[in-house]
Amino acid sequence: MTKPPMLSIHDLNVWFGDPPDRVDAVKHASIAVAEGASFGLVGESGSGKSTILRAVAGLIDSWSGNLEVAGRTIHGARRDRQFFKTVQMVFQDPYASLHPRHSVDAVLSETLRLQGIGDVDRRINRLLDDVGLGRSFRFRYPHQLSGGQRQRVAIARALAAEPRLLLLDEPTSALDVSVQAEILNLLSDLRAEHGLTYLMVTHDLAVVGHMCDRIAVMQHGRLVEELQVEDLRRGAAQADYTRGLIAASGSYRAGG
Repeated sequence: MTKPPMLSIHDLNVWFGDPPDRVDAVKHASIAVAEGASFGLVGESGSGKSTILRAVAGLIDSWSGNLEVAGRTIHGARRDRQFFKTVQMVFQDPYASLHPRHSVDAVLSETLRLQGIGDVDRRINRLLDDVGLGRSFRFRYPHQLSGGQRQRVAIARALAAEPRLLLLDEPTSALDVSVQAEILNLLSDLRAEHGLTYLMVTHDLAVVGHMCDRIAVMQHGRLVEELQVEDLRRGAAQADYTRGLIAASGSYRAGG
């Protein structure tokens, strides 16, 4: 029997505000992400790609359509612990996503306790090892960490619940170019080691080429095209908008 997708999005609409000022940010979007896959959402700023992630994560209430995670239909607000044991999100800005007065230990301890996970000391040490920081970082504060180190802590926090699906919202775009590749390589390794499924938002086609198996291209809140990354590399895109993105991304061509 064929397994259901890890994430299924069907006819998703997301809006902000009420008529006559309502803004339709996502319109009739449908994608399916297979278990263990890494799926990319690409497009210009304002195309609706991060809005899809936030709707899946439960950070936006004004949506309609059908969302299923690991075969379970999602309704309204995400209040059950089981959802957050399955789905976690890594945000774009590691400076904003960590509390400045909470140590790494406090951040990870709180997450583990919220999820009802015991053996906190051992698990924190394992998480820090998993993200390449090591135990010497356990009692440091965000101001004592570089941007890349902060993002590693944010990834460790997401992994603390032992999720199956990670939502990645431009996870390297706020970082120096010199550390972006390190974080992407870490995410690739973690996906392989833990059997994770990724839904990643990015505007960078080089990141897609490095991280993803399949992508959907968005423009003005709509899905324009869905294709394999190999098709993208071969220039086999069908939509004019997608071909324009490729043409504008010299770094993608250079990165293969």
